[in-house]
Amino acid sequence: MDWELFTQSADLEEYSSSVLAYIAFCTDTVLTTKTIKVFPNQKPSLDRNVRQPGGYSPPLPREEPVIILENHQVRSTMRKIDITKAAGPDRVPGCTLKSCADQLAEVFTNIFNLSLQQAVVPTCLRSTTIVPVPKKPQVRCLNDYRPVALTPIIMKCFERLVLPHIKASIPTDLDSHQFAYRGNSSTEDAISTALHTSLSHLEHLNTYVRMLFVDFSSAFNTIVPHKLVDKLNNLGLTTTLCSWILDFLTNRPQNVKVRNHTSATITLNTGAPQGCVLSPALFTLFTHDCKSIHSSNTIVKFADDTIVVGLISGNDETHYREEVQHLVECCVESDLVLNTTKTKEIVVDYRRTQKMTPPPLHINGAEVERVNDIKFLGLHITKDLTWTINTTYLVKKAQQRLFFLRKLKKAKVPSQLLVNFNRSTIESILSLLLNLEVDKRVSLII
Repeated sequence: MDWELFTQSADLEEYSSSVLAYIAFCTDTVLTTKTIKVFPNQKPSLDRNVRQPGGYSPPLPREEPVIILENHQVRSTMRKIDITKAAGPDRVPGCTLKSCADQLAEVFTNIFNLSLQQAVVPTCLRSTTIVPVPKKPQVRCLNDYRPVALTPIIMKCFERLVLPHIKASIPTDLDSHQFAYRGNSSTEDAISTALHTSLSHLEHLNTYVRMLFVDFSSAFNTIVPHKLVDKLNNLGLTTTLCSWILDFLTNRPQNVKVRNHTSATITLNTGAPQGCVLSPALFTLFTHDCKSIHSSNTIVKFADDTIVVGLISGNDETHYREEVQHLVECCVESDLVLNTTKTKEIVVDYRRTQKMTPPPLHINGAEVERVNDIKFLGLHITKDLTWTINTTYLVKKAQQRLFFLRKLKKAKVPSQLLVNFNRSTIESILSLLLNLEVDKRVSLII
């Protein structure tokens, strides 16, 4: 294919849309499709070998460096595409992009570099289709749905190529208690920090801990692009990259699809679509200035999952309440909405004497519900910080999957597939957060 035919287009918008339309046409012409009904218990690890037996941008300074992507980088990213992901509004499936990475890498490298140079994201790459996905097995209201954005798969590749450049521009010590999108850190580090901080404080006399688990309403959808770009500028990102991010987040055509019904298209200028590669990283940068103002408190974050750990001594909760009020003010300033209904609190108090029921906490006039246990980043945290509920839950979940392993064995599935199934669906559950439990037991012995 001679891609030079497309480079004669009038602008980047026409260039990129023509290429995507041609690829979609070739895909529809060559590939045969079939409809497959997917059930909730189907996981990526259960492959068929197992299942069968069972807008405008301001001009940029010329002296400012611009990101330049290489052909081999685009090709490598396209080869890593997950073909099980649904196609976006451009109708170009992942299997086409992955299989034809060698042939398509050159033209998309050219499109990506033009986009970065002009700080303009073509409309065809910004288009989004929202699909409501249930958050729980039984849906009772609209809030039980999570709006997942289907964007062009090639745009996800583009975002993955831009993300390292954003990370490289950010100071490494920006927010030491934000554990998402940091090298050598995970959810275990976030949980370990919260538990270690709490247990260390509880070793002292006349102390207790109040843990506030904060829930944001549609966290990614409430990001204000212009406020985000101002923060990114202050963090040291180049004007070129900031303008590109602003164009990426504004004037986004969006519609909603429910089964075979599609709504009319509207244009949005706020929020970062949930499902985009850059959205979680941009949210962490948007909230990096929400830090604790008192040394007796710690705010632990993993993307939009946030917990305020208040270390109380002598029944003096002044600093803790000031911390919560400061967090509320930060949210108001950043246009983030605190969901007081889903925000919960746990009080950990080991005292036998001088023990009293702490007064309730209020946020925006609403009382925060106090609970005995809550699930945070996959771990059940209880008011006595024991592992009983979490261990019981994991063992029960693993036992349910042992049933399928027995069925596969009776179906005479090859032993190597049985081993893979066990490691991916059973061992992965039993080993979840195992390091935290071992570390806690060792610390208690010491």
